[in-house]
Amino acid sequence: MLTRQRAHELFHEITKYSTADETEALITSTRYALTRFANNAIHQNVTEEGTTVSVRAVAGQSTARAGSNKLDSASIRALTEAALDLARLQPRDPELLPMPGPQMYRAVRRFYPATAELGAPERAQAVAAMVRRAEADGLTAAGVFSSGASVTALSNSRGLRAFHEETVAEISVTMMGATSSGWAKKTGPNHEALADRAARKALASSEPREVPPGRYTVILEPSAVLDLMGFLVLDFSGLAVAEQRSGFTGRVGEKLFGEHIEIRDDVFHPLHLGLPFDGEGMPRQRVSLVEHGVVKNLVYARQTARRLGVEPTGHGFPLPNEYGEAPLNIVMEGGRHSVDEMIRATPRGLLVTRLWYIREVDPYRKLVTGTTRDGTFMIEDGEVRHGVKNLRFNQSLIEMLSQVELMGVPERAAGEESFEMVVPALTVRDFNFSSVTKF
Repeated sequence: MLTRQRAHELFHEITKYSTADETEALITSTRYALTRFANNAIHQNVTEEGTTVSVRAVAGQSTARAGSNKLDSASIRALTEAALDLARLQPRDPELLPMPGPQMYRAVRRFYPATAELGAPERAQAVAAMVRRAEADGLTAAGVFSSGASVTALSNSRGLRAFHEETVAEISVTMMGATSSGWAKKTGPNHEALADRAARKALASSEPREVPPGRYTVILEPSAVLDLMGFLVLDFSGLAVAEQRSGFTGRVGEKLFGEHIEIRDDVFHPLHLGLPFDGEGMPRQRVSLVEHGVVKNLVYARQTARRLGVEPTGHGFPLPNEYGEAPLNIVMEGGRHSVDEMIRATPRGLLVTRLWYIREVDPYRKLVTGTTRDGTFMIEDGEVRHGVKNLRFNQSLIEMLSQVELMGVPERAAGEESFEMVVPALTVRDFNFSSVTKF
């Protein structure tokens, strides 16, 4: 894995070969392993380790980037020269800013040796326990247990030096019965709880019944909330609003959501992972995005901030890019209700474990479509009565967040359509299901 000293040595070598007006190096090193299982048996175990170097060169008011995973001197030299050659071919960008100088970063601890050292035997033992849980009820288990570490170093010729390392372990498990399935996923090694949760959902949803489409009160578990919220992330970009690509264009300062909707971007939240600096090395700031349902603030990269006359928030992507910036550490405040309490408070509705194949239909209304999956249940008189066949939804996210009735305790959730966030379960009234499926 990349060390701080090795990152310094690589950048020193890059600057030795560089004749650009300014030079930046983004160096990433990863070591990830995964154990994949299906049909109650492990069928794959792989480990991948590598380091990539990305060099950005500036020539006048033009910039470009080139990357490689070859670290010998000849390759580093060729890479550095290629970045400058590409920069000289690019059109002039009159808004291009000089690279930032040295910055101060708030310390975050996200590297844990025990996680970094997880090996195939430990993952295999966890999978064996999940398989035993499946076989106890005649279910079939499939999923992935991955673990690893990453290091990111960012340096430039103006003296900026940024370095971050973190570890992660993630488990996803699906339990399948003859007519049903259950799913659970978390960033963390608590495989026993995940396996039991997936198994209970598969058993409870067996022989699902068809229910008519329409508007239902729905309880969205945190994974479902996360995958929907992922379609709002880019709308909080200052550049997207300025270019009228955002659903919040002309609506910043307007109350779009319910009174109790509070959303912020917070890389320092104890449940989050992530770098304390952005793609240019600027310190990430905690930003309140939505307060009492009002879209209050956006996030800004340096160039966007200069264009709009505001302060950068440290949310830019590595240059050059066409997106500008985005909040990547979403925290949505919640309440104190458990999912069981939310079920008991629901006379009639649907409980949704997760969503699948979500696509955006209208970017300004934030209308999205997708289907439920791996555990959808009918609630009647405050109790889960039976599993239901999955349904397709067509739902405006702006409308959804204005119809929230109850909120659970926020947790770090993992899904399949977006990156991890800290979000609660939600009870939402009048959630629109447009059609049924056959399974």
